[in-house]
Amino acid sequence: MAKDKVMYVCDNCGQESAKWLGKCPSCGQWNTFKEFRVAPKPSVSARQGGSLPASGEGGRTVSRPIPLSQIRADAEPRMDLQDPELNRVLGGGGLVPGSLVLLGGEPGIGKSTLVLQTILRLTDKKVLYVSGEESARQLRLRAERLKPSLGETVATQNTIGNESLPLRGDLEGASTESSEGASVLVICDTSLESIFQHIEAEKPDLVVVDSIQTIATETVESSPGSLSQIRECAAALLRYTKSGGPSIILIGHITKEGSLAGPKVLEHIVDTVLQFEGDQHYLYRILRAQKNRFGSTSELGIYEMRQDGLRPVTNPSELLLSDHQEDLSGIAIADVVEGVRPFLIEVQALVSTAAYGTAQRSATGFDYRRLNMLLAVLEKRVGFKLAQKDVFLNIAGGLRVTDTATDLAVIAAILSSNTDTPLDHDTALCGEVGLSGELRPVSRIEQRIAEAQRLGFSRILIPAANLKAVNPHDYSIQLVPCRKVEDAFRALFG
Repeated sequence: MAKDKVMYVCDNCGQESAKWLGKCPSCGQWNTFKEFRVAPKPSVSARQGGSLPASGEGGRTVSRPIPLSQIRADAEPRMDLQDPELNRVLGGGGLVPGSLVLLGGEPGIGKSTLVLQTILRLTDKKVLYVSGEESARQLRLRAERLKPSLGETVATQNTIGNESLPLRGDLEGASTESSEGASVLVICDTSLESIFQHIEAEKPDLVVVDSIQTIATETVESSPGSLSQIRECAAALLRYTKSGGPSIILIGHITKEGSLAGPKVLEHIVDTVLQFEGDQHYLYRILRAQKNRFGSTSELGIYEMRQDGLRPVTNPSELLLSDHQEDLSGIAIADVVEGVRPFLIEVQALVSTAAYGTAQRSATGFDYRRLNMLLAVLEKRVGFKLAQKDVFLNIAGGLRVTDTATDLAVIAAILSSNTDTPLDHDTALCGEVGLSGELRPVSRIEQRIAEAQRLGFSRILIPAANLKAVNPHDYSIQLVPCRKVEDAFRALFG
């Protein structure tokens, strides 16, 4: 009997090595190599789960080169998931047929809730939900909580050996089809070979695996959740869906550092990597695309956590802006764009005298290094001395902003708190601050101005270079062009 092959893979970048290395030669990280044991002869069920039909002698798969001009590239219709936020993050239009999507996030953030409420909306699709963490009764109760009328349409099954038997008790009378909900089949199993058998028997349009860390294959002699199990199971599912199988959504865990658990090659295997994030103390959840072979990675979806599930936020500007009745210093309104969607957020700053010898710098939802750069620009180019003062910055709502057009609002909020002078509530700001103190032009200026005008703002400060691309007479809002940060401060503080 042949022995298992031992190899080592970097958990950070996926670099492979025949022996253990203390430092990865590819990414430079220390102590990231993990041991893998690969079986020499995988079983037929897992190996051929996603293989193409055999066309050579002895059942061996033979592939032939095809000219690029002869490959059909017809646009396939996407699967509409009945969720505008999720459709946008996936690339617009929904889920691509035959794609493998990985959804990750912290425990309790709402990954399973998001997927379950999504598949309950699919009225004309057959969905197979593979649960390795929760029991069938728990899923039934969650479905009834999310949508009572749809929760009764869930057909629940439980696996005993190789047979699928309907549960008794409270689940009796649950119909598999209804005009009010989708045909959702739930199977509680952790065997990859058994999952392939259920897919072949049911022929679903969509498969959900919750979670990939609980699935194990017989070809690898290790416990579920190990690096080798995650890698082999994800590769087998990819081969299956690319050979004409249904689209598959994998739910994954994350580590304490915030990265997806398992080997880094897991992110290279799948087509799309979605990150579900947000502070559990806030009501809002953010869905970002870290990798997307079928669309942009700059899109984000915003959800509001409610008792009956996650509600898509179609107009985040009105929810992220606070309605302050009194004038408060240190608050500025930034006009940002994430993907193709503009919205306004509230930037809060607090400047106080340093209690110790070294001043503190803290940023929540904003890049800490960029904050230090903006403080250096204020001191060098404008003349404000903040070296002996603590500066705390916060993006309201628990959001994390990456748009550089937030720079102008950040420095305006800092100076407002430093001088204890409130800013005008009806003024929005957008502009990237350069190292010489100039305001650089930003993208999608028309959408930013239109969003501020729609929300009732009376004026907006924009870089002077952006004024060439717009006509001020087309908007009812006042456009205030600024070339340097000094011009913006004169317009704000007089």
